[in-house]
Amino acid sequence: MRSFVLSLAAVLAVTGPSFAQSNTTGTATPQVIRGSSANPAVKKTAAVASQPTNQPNVVRPPARQAQQPQQRTTKPETLRGSRYGGFAPAPSGPPPVLDTTSPRSLSLVNFNTQEVLTVTYWSNGAYHRKALDQLNQFLRDSRDNAQTEMDPLLFDVLWHTAHIVGYGGSIEVLSAYRSPSTNAWLASVSRGVARDSQHMNGNAMDVRFPGVPVFQMRQAAYSLNMGGVGFYPRSGFVHLDTGPVRYW
Repeated sequence: MRSFVLSLAAVLAVTGPSFAQSNTTGTATPQVIRGSSANPAVKKTAAVASQPTNQPNVVRPPARQAQQPQQRTTKPETLRGSRYGGFAPAPSGPPPVLDTTSPRSLSLVNFNTQEVLTVTYWSNGAYHRKALDQLNQFLRDSRDNAQTEMDPLLFDVLWHTAHIVGYGGSIEVLSAYRSPSTNAWLASVSRGVARDSQHMNGNAMDVRFPGVPVFQMRQAAYSLNMGGVGFYPRSGFVHLDTGPVRYW
C-alpha cells in the first residue's frame, strides 16, 4: 500500500507543471483594461462590459414629414420690403415739435445731372410760385426732361426731416419726377420699382443726407407720419412721398 501511494505522488509531481502550463494558455486569462481600478472586482466588471452584447432592435419613431409651406400672395410692396430689410414698425411716441414759422429753404444736388439749387420756397405762411417753378424744373425726369407740378407738401416733408436730424447741408436727390415711360422702363429692369410708383404723381423723392446714417433719416421721416417712407440701406437712401402713410 505504501508503495502505491509513493507511486501516485511521483506521477502527480511530474504532471502538475504540465497541467498548470496548459491552463495558462487557455481561455481563462482575464482581460486587462488600461487605466482601470486595481480592484479585481472593478476589472472584472469592465472586462464584461467591453464584450459585445446582443441588444434588442431599437424601434425609432417615423420621421416627420416636412410641412408644405403656405402659399402667400406677393405684392410689390411686400417684395420691396423683403429685399430691403422688411417692413418697419409704425412710429411710436409723441410726434416731434415742428417749426411752423421759420422760412423754409432747400439746398439740393441733382445726382443725375449734377445741377445744384438753393431756394427758399416758403415764408410768411405761403409758398412762393417762382421757387416752386424752379423746383419743378430741377426735379424733372432726367431721362426725357419731362416735368410736372411737384406736390409742395413733399418739400415740407423733406425740410422737416432735415431739421429733425439737424442736417443743414446739401441734399442729394437721386430720383424725383418720373414720366410713365421712364417708370415703366425702370420697373422692367428692377423689381424694386413699383409700376404705379408715386414718382409719376410728382409727390416722391429718393434722397440722401451725406454724413447722416440712413437709419436716422428713416426714423425722422417716420415721426412725421405724413406719407410713405421707404428704407434702402444697401443703396444708402430713403424714399419720401406724400401718398398714403405706409412704411417699408
